[in-house]
Amino acid sequence: MKDPLVCNGAALRKATRRITQLYDAALAPCGLSVSQRSILLHIARGGRPTMTELAHAMVLDRSALARNIQPLERDGYLIQTRDELDGRSRRVELTPAGRAKLVESNRLWRRAQDRFETVYGTERAAALRFSLAEIYSDEFAEAFNSGTPLHL
Repeated sequence: MKDPLVCNGAALRKATRRITQLYDAALAPCGLSVSQRSILLHIARGGRPTMTELAHAMVLDRSALARNIQPLERDGYLIQTRDELDGRSRRVELTPAGRAKLVESNRLWRRAQDRFETVYGTERAAALRFSLAEIYSDEFAEAFNSGTPLHL
């Protein structure tokens, strides 16, 4: 078997799993996982996004998003409502409890973020985020699917 780090996908998945483990541990006192915090944050940034808008912003398919928001809805951190203009669409919004939970998680997240940058280096962390943003962009997906070099 060849070195799994030769595969970009495997290396990224391993790194993602490790960072998820570390951030989940840091966020544990507030009861949110890093994935749940990310959902609450994306909703807060989007106001009242549709499920489609939220899924696109998070680079998730709608069915995965629907599964991931169920515990947050059950715990009263968000609600889904029918879109006023398009009854087929659902909008998601934070409840006051969801906004409070996001604020509560911020201190813990900031501590994890600072620790990452201390260990990895501030400049390297910024460069990593920039590179990863290129990779999860729609432009990268289009270039990958067409086999053409990426020109960002």
